[in-house]
Amino acid sequence: MVTFFQNFNPITQAFIATLFTWGMTALGATIVFATKTINQRLLDSMLGFAGGVMIAASYWSLLGPAIEMSEYHAIGAWFPAASGFLLGGIFLWGIDKIIPHLHPNTPLREAEGLYPKERKRSTLLVLAITLHNIPEGLAVGIAFGALANGGTEASLAGALTLALGIGIQNFPEGVAVSMPLRGEGMSRRKSFFYGQFSGMVEPIAAVIGAFTVAFIEPLLPYALSFAAGAMIFVVAEEVIPSSQEKGNKDLASMSLMVGFVLMMILDVALD
Repeated sequence: MVTFFQNFNPITQAFIATLFTWGMTALGATIVFATKTINQRLLDSMLGFAGGVMIAASYWSLLGPAIEMSEYHAIGAWFPAASGFLLGGIFLWGIDKIIPHLHPNTPLREAEGLYPKERKRSTLLVLAITLHNIPEGLAVGIAFGALANGGTEASLAGALTLALGIGIQNFPEGVAVSMPLRGEGMSRRKSFFYGQFSGMVEPIAAVIGAFTVAFIEPLLPYALSFAAGAMIFVVAEEVIPSSQEKGNKDLASMSLMVGFVLMMILDVALD
């Protein structure tokens, strides 16, 4: 796989990698063709697992390299990572306040964003996952874009590992969108379409992220940290609460730890 990817430029690599992550979202959405409901314990464990993968990826694939790249920064190696991380969280917080959306398993009265009650519940559900897929696409794109600068801290294997981890955790996200839609009476075909549609934003965000850092090298550590901050905001604000609100706190927490360890092993062993 690594040899195959070496034949493409970093921006194309990012696009291809996020086609895979989008495909994993679509694969999760295909569950609607098999059943109308899914065991809540299974769904909560998958969401917890996804949260663990995202937390581990945020450090080993994004924050860690950002700190290494900033070793000789005038203020300190911590500055790009700290500022970029906080900006990423602030950015997602701001987007959350603007774009109308509704988290899975949440009553319509708790929809967020501007004028949410003027939109259908199905639209709000899709917008929630689509919104939170943006930092995942950015993270993969930035990881591949870093390769264009030839830095020793950036590696193709590391970028591929990040894409693999994001792809793994996208499976339950596809389930989390499509199954509620099916449960509300939407046809299997439409539930699948909207479920996979939520992952379509990742290739777009990846190309933007890769293009930006590939040509503006000083932004790289800030961009890596920005993506990490945005991902952690998603985990804290959406993934962990959604995995525990039905009472399966211990199961979701242990699943999170398994996801974290798996992503850590992948990143350390394959990088």
